Amino acid sequence: MIIINGTLVQSDAEYISASNRGYTYGDALFETIKVIKGKILFFEDHYFRLMASMRIMRMEIPMNFTLEFIESEITRLIEAKKMMSSSVRVKFMVNRKQGGLYAPNTNDIDYLIFAKTLNTNFYTEQTTPYTVDLFKDFYTAPGLLSTLKNNNRLINVIGSIYARENNLDNCLLLNTNKNVVETLNGNIFLVKDNNIKTPPLVDGCIKGVMRTQIIKIINSNSKFTLQEASISPFELQKADELFFTNVIIGLQSITTYRKKIFSTQVAQNLIQQLNAILNSN
Repeated sequence: MIIINGTLVQSDAEYISASNRGYTYGDALFETIKVIKGKILFFEDHYFRLMASMRIMRMEIPMNFTLEFIESEITRLIEAKKMMSSSVRVKFMVNRKQGGLYAPNTNDIDYLIFAKTLNTNFYTEQTTPYTVDLFKDFYTAPGLLSTLKNNNRLINVIGSIYARENNLDNCLLLNTNKNVVETLNGNIFLVKDNNIKTPPLVDGCIKGVMRTQIIKIINSNSKFTLQEASISPFELQKADELFFTNVIIGLQSITTYRKKIFSTQVAQNLIQQLNAILNSN
């Protein structure tokens, strides 16, 4: 069961056209949202990122696309699927309406909402081994479009296949300047002594919602200094700790990069602080 333009339907197979511009041209944006027992986490951040991304993509934002409306649509789908007592992964996607070739006939949009149950509620400390390496077959181009959650995820798909073929848990993506940008599915953070670095948006990383939350937590902690600065691959083996973030898993510690073994202490502490904030709200 999904929602398409406000209508609950049992299957997407009969309702998504082969001419859908998200399918034919990647002319689409999406938000991946975590909902715990009916509570949408960090929803304002998701909403304002989506609105800003639609403006960048020259999409026409419907008058009824208020924060309250989108929240009610997500809740309606979760209720219809009887997921209100579960932890849920929601994908909210907008695509430009079909018509035209590269130049669309209209800037009006369709929207779709999908929901799937998750196994865990709040964020848990990740203690199992987690191995990564660089993915160097293709590079991310720095720029505004690279920060958007759009449907062009080819580098993430091919990188995921590469990781599987090489018995890796994940890969680190590089931009065309050969700096580390992010992992295949999250924003990267590097810990060295009392300094924590994460790539700036101008390097081409996704403007992650969880990235924003973790930056806020780090900035409120006098023990650490947060620096948004480019990360060279040469810095990785000198780091004390590496972790990445997204809204579904929270924080994932990276334990191994090539022959380097990392600590996980800082990430575990940040997860505890993150859960404390969620529990207090």
